[in-house]
Amino acid sequence: MLAKTFAYGINGLDAYPVTIEIDSGRGLPGTTIVGLPDNSIRESRDRVWTALKNSGFTFPTHKTTINLSPADLKKEGAHYDLAIAVGLLAANAVIPVEMARQFPLIGELSLDGQIKSVSGTLSMAMAALNEAQTGLIVPFPNAAEAAMLNRVSIYPVKTLAETVAFLLDPSLIPAQRASPLCPGPAANWEIDFQEVKGQSYVKRGLEIAAAGGHNIILIGPPGSGKSMLAKRLPTILPDMTPEETLETTRIHSAMGLLPLGQSWLANRPFRSPHHTSSDIAIVGGGSIPRPGEVTLSHNGVLFLDEFPEFRRPVLESLRQPLEDRNVTIARALRSIRFPANFMLIAAMNPCPCGFFTDPQKECRCSSIQVQRYLSRISGPLLDRIDVHIPVSALRTAELLNAPAAETSAQIKQRTVAARQRQQERFQGTNLYTNAQMTGKQITFFCSLKQDSRDLLNQAIEELKLSARAYDKILKISRTIADLDGAADILPPHLAEAIQYRSLDRNWWG
Repeated sequence: MLAKTFAYGINGLDAYPVTIEIDSGRGLPGTTIVGLPDNSIRESRDRVWTALKNSGFTFPTHKTTINLSPADLKKEGAHYDLAIAVGLLAANAVIPVEMARQFPLIGELSLDGQIKSVSGTLSMAMAALNEAQTGLIVPFPNAAEAAMLNRVSIYPVKTLAETVAFLLDPSLIPAQRASPLCPGPAANWEIDFQEVKGQSYVKRGLEIAAAGGHNIILIGPPGSGKSMLAKRLPTILPDMTPEETLETTRIHSAMGLLPLGQSWLANRPFRSPHHTSSDIAIVGGGSIPRPGEVTLSHNGVLFLDEFPEFRRPVLESLRQPLEDRNVTIARALRSIRFPANFMLIAAMNPCPCGFFTDPQKECRCSSIQVQRYLSRISGPLLDRIDVHIPVSALRTAELLNAPAAETSAQIKQRTVAARQRQQERFQGTNLYTNAQMTGKQITFFCSLKQDSRDLLNQAIEELKLSARAYDKILKISRTIADLDGAADILPPHLAEAIQYRSLDRNWWG
């Protein structure tokens, strides 16, 4: 007898429908799975048959052929187990064939018939919505995640036997849905800017970067607090919108990176790959394209410590996602585009030994060595980093006598207000933050009065700033004005912005 069930596969971050055709008929007993299955699907034969037996189902053994369609796409993962098991029951007349086709089925089976959680459930729920499916059967632990859409009926099941009983009588399990695009409040952060003593200048730079969505680089000796400051940047960013939460959760769900027992991401992601990471690990790729760190940090922060120590191809591969806010992985048969709208925060030593700017330790590097070290970061990549902040090591007296610092919540109030001003300004455009402005938009939104223009021209001439610094200073000035609640960019805003372009000056000579 021929039976059909339905499931979903994952291609990159998107799910696509898979039809599972099962034919059970005459021939020597045995099971064959075709349709480009990977090893985990081939091994499902033993899992499924044992789960059926331990769930109390018995039926004659026949020659069985299982086809996963479309046959030209590679199928991966154990989440097809449940659909295969139900299809086998239908093909052997244990349940009616029509019942097996009511809903797509997702789930991995254990040998005792329990249904385990799987990755990518949210993407599969989105695919079910696009296909106008009336419902989706998912493992019980994945129900809250799949129900985030609120437009697809989700039926959570715990065992194979419960699934069969539901297919025979759909009234046994009520449909589950969540509030529309409202997963809940953001979780509390375990770290806070209040814990950082001193470094008020650096904190101010991070606040400006967070308010305008600017990429930022911290330059300072070892032990000056660069990593500690960088890790606290997400605590002052605005909370994710419901749409951003849905988008970010989908990425981490598809990669199996949702925290245990958590159905969605409450906070913006913070990713910190090691400097030995490959370009595929950072931007994505592989024979079957998978997203990299730039996509996993989508709507969040990508922190690259020891920035010049990353291999040159890795650093250069960042240019396209920083510019386009997505990354395209091209292969001979297909290409996949992954989202990559993140804030980059990089940290580096000022020289090979690290102590060029440290007042307490002597630097052993020559000016040529320092220049060569800094030149590992190419000009085109540096073009995409707006804010440069030198970080100085604090003296013991400064650490002991540092005044009470502002909390992240206090700083966050100002960054949220600045972002709201930007949303009002950019209404009707495709812009969300000042950092996204192009040259034409900078001219329109960052017009200067004569006194401000004179100050900027004087600074560029006297400080010998590079040409690329001009637009960057205007962007940063616009953000500082937004934090100040000012409609126009004033000379004090420009004067502060100029301080954040230290790498445009030959300060190592």
